[in-house]
Amino acid sequence: MRDSEIAKKGRHHRFCFAAVGTVVLLLMSSGVTQTTTSRQPETDWSQAVKKYPGLPAEFVRLMNKFQHDLELPLPRNQSSLLPLLPDSTTYYAAFPNYGDALHQALLIFRRELQQNEDLRNWWQQGEMARSGPLLEEFIEKLYALSQYVGDEVIVSGQTGGTAPTLLIAAEVRKPGLKDFLTQMLEELPGNAKPALLVLGPQELANMPARPMTLQPVVLVRPDFVVAGISLDAVKSFNNLLERGANQFGLTSFGQRLAQAYRSGVSVLVGADLHSMLEQVPLGSEQNQMMFDRTGFRDAKDFIWEHRSLPGQAASEMELSFTGPRHGVAAWLAPPARLGSLDFISPEALLAGAIVLKNVSEIFDEVRGISTASNPNAFTTLDQMQVAAGINIKSDLLSHLTGEITLELDDVVKNEPKWRAVLGVNGPDRLKQTLSRIFSSLHVEPPQTGEDGVTYYNAAIPSAQNPAQLVYAFVDGYVIVAPTREWAAEGVRLHRGGGSLAKSAKFTTSLPPGRPLEASALLYEDPIAMLTLQMKQSPDLAETLTRLPSPTAPMLVCAYGEEQAIRAVSNSAGADAAAVLVMGAIAVPNLLRARTSANEASAVGTIRTITTAQAAYAATYPKKGYAQDLASLGPDPNGSNSASPQHASLIEPALGNSSCTNNLWCTKSGYRFITTATCKQGMCKEFVAIGSPVTANSGTRNFCATSDGVVRFSLSPPLISPVSVAECRQWTPLQ
Repeated sequence: MRDSEIAKKGRHHRFCFAAVGTVVLLLMSSGVTQTTTSRQPETDWSQAVKKYPGLPAEFVRLMNKFQHDLELPLPRNQSSLLPLLPDSTTYYAAFPNYGDALHQALLIFRRELQQNEDLRNWWQQGEMARSGPLLEEFIEKLYALSQYVGDEVIVSGQTGGTAPTLLIAAEVRKPGLKDFLTQMLEELPGNAKPALLVLGPQELANMPARPMTLQPVVLVRPDFVVAGISLDAVKSFNNLLERGANQFGLTSFGQRLAQAYRSGVSVLVGADLHSMLEQVPLGSEQNQMMFDRTGFRDAKDFIWEHRSLPGQAASEMELSFTGPRHGVAAWLAPPARLGSLDFISPEALLAGAIVLKNVSEIFDEVRGISTASNPNAFTTLDQMQVAAGINIKSDLLSHLTGEITLELDDVVKNEPKWRAVLGVNGPDRLKQTLSRIFSSLHVEPPQTGEDGVTYYNAAIPSAQNPAQLVYAFVDGYVIVAPTREWAAEGVRLHRGGGSLAKSAKFTTSLPPGRPLEASALLYEDPIAMLTLQMKQSPDLAETLTRLPSPTAPMLVCAYGEEQAIRAVSNSAGADAAAVLVMGAIAVPNLLRARTSANEASAVGTIRTITTAQAAYAATYPKKGYAQDLASLGPDPNGSNSASPQHASLIEPALGNSSCTNNLWCTKSGYRFITTATCKQGMCKEFVAIGSPVTANSGTRNFCATSDGVVRFSLSPPLISPVSVAECRQWTPLQ
């Protein structure tokens, strides 16, 4: 009963696992050798194939074995650990115990080693003879460890706060785990032993407090095993376990995760974005206003659920908001019929479609957000509009419906074969606009007709690689391709009914109960895409083409709802892509909003320092410019009188007494410093510098000198200040 149930539920999941296993073996055969010989992986694989001709076929056979014989864990409907977590938990991940599945894979591989001479010789000679046994030993140890813990392993923690709280926890299945872990550590070589403490409850209680000290600790209780990156974090969680507190289960985030369990999950990942964003320092009122305009300040939860269903695997992701979506978060339109897919080939390697809300309004929002931090951001575009005699918003964008589809079919000699399809609601006006644009570029696209369709062939001038674009207007869409042949093929697919949208492999991959209506879609043939990437290694590419393809392509559909964005997939291989789809919607915008706010604040701060320096030089002409930020700031003793040592020209957060002797002051994700060029006590020049605290808090360094021009550089965060001459070589901020 159990075997047949798993056989039904695991097919797609097994394919994903088998693919991973096969790739791991391939990389091992090449990557380990590469470490010692500096050869490319494809070269190593080609040589292995020449030496052992039966190796590619054996990998195909091995993958089939994985696909049909592996038994993976069934979905879980609840978690015993979830409600016991601290109520401050802001991120959570839960995984099944894969120990049995890994051991099954190892046994299958060992049987194949006995039966296949080429596989056995490859595994037992050369570098694999040294690294192979280490891998087998690692899997055996992992399997042995898995027998001590329950069906679920969770990872959780919180962002912000004064101390890290990362925790890994699982139920204990049988006694002896503490001795097992201790023995594992003792067996490690001396130079490989981690500074890890393995403690029982009483040992933990007797350990003295170590505030803010990071040292991995594993607590083995009779009921749970808990690992943390600090002693205090483990002690704190152990206190919750002792009290049996149901703190996290009562929070909104905890209840949302519990709801996901009730549908059955294999893997569950979540983040309390609302709490995380509240911890982000936004700085000035202008920065807060900019972040508000993106709409992502209202983000609530991020949830990813993966589960096995009869005959297939399914994943669903949700990005929820505290209210109706607005700003950038609302650009994704509600689900609509994706008619543009009728122009896409069923043989496409990759296709993506999206439906945006009012494109003209999006243009206005982009302009507003960009010019808030850089008033001249759209100067070049405005000049181009005047030169071409058009208005981008009214003459071009207003005639687009917001439906956009892109297709990739192949890459031949570094030239991609692609098509783009855009929905239009005013083709005649759009034709006139394109004509004026090309005229301003001194380009006259020749026209040819076929079956009632006019094709425009536009050669885009370029000093290095002149590009060619062919476009045609058909039934409410404009189709664009690099050649007339590719554009015409799209038209034929649309009219003949042989497109991707009509193919069985596509329609059967759609989420159950949802027709071809979505806000966004990503389609991929995974084996074909991997083969394309491996074209430089013919032997490896040929092996990949012989691998059994999944019964369905990778397909992810996204749906824009009033207070959420969802992504759904029935393809096991689509899990990573689903993460990317939702990540492409949420994470970059969150990071971009934060870095944009930090950069806008940094520019304002540099201008503040520059103005203060000018005022300082005018007030104290015998000293010239201030040598540091502390001299521009207020008196730390609270005196209201200004002096050359504390001129009270900038705020205390930026000009406090510690900002001397080449020390930086931090504000809104940036570090600031000012230095002066002085001679005999007279400073005739200065440079003010702002650099991101980390690469995630900003992408540009800023500076200014006595000329008052703010300049920027895209170099990494600075360690030391730049000189006046170096600053003046940076790009002026427009």
